[in-house]
Amino acid sequence: MKIIFFTLAMALFGFGNTKAQSVKKFKEPLTTAVFTTKFVMEENKPITYITHDVDDGAWQFFSDDEFEDFESVAKVVGLGEIIQMDKSILELADMPAGYYAYRVSATSKWVIQKQEE
Repeated sequence: MKIIFFTLAMALFGFGNTKAQSVKKFKEPLTTAVFTTKFVMEENKPITYITHDVDDGAWQFFSDDEFEDFESVAKVVGLGEIIQMDKSILELADMPAGYYAYRVSATSKWVIQKQEE
């Protein structure tokens, strides 16, 4: 009985194997239009590069795919759709405008850097 109570107490108060982390949220509504590509939306390629533009505050979500003409591959979707595809994006919810984040693969940690002016 003591073990059950102890295990329950550990889970409730964030000890042990459970993670007591607060989930970050974007300040923008989930319906905010964001830019991405057909590679991400139609081919389910992992998002490996994200920008938060300083001039207009726009968010852009890209895979590793190369393209010459953004208009030919561009998609405009809701921020909530992108988050549903990849919950790790929530880690970047407070990334300031004028910064970008990248990672090597879908399981790698995000690296955040300031955009060059």
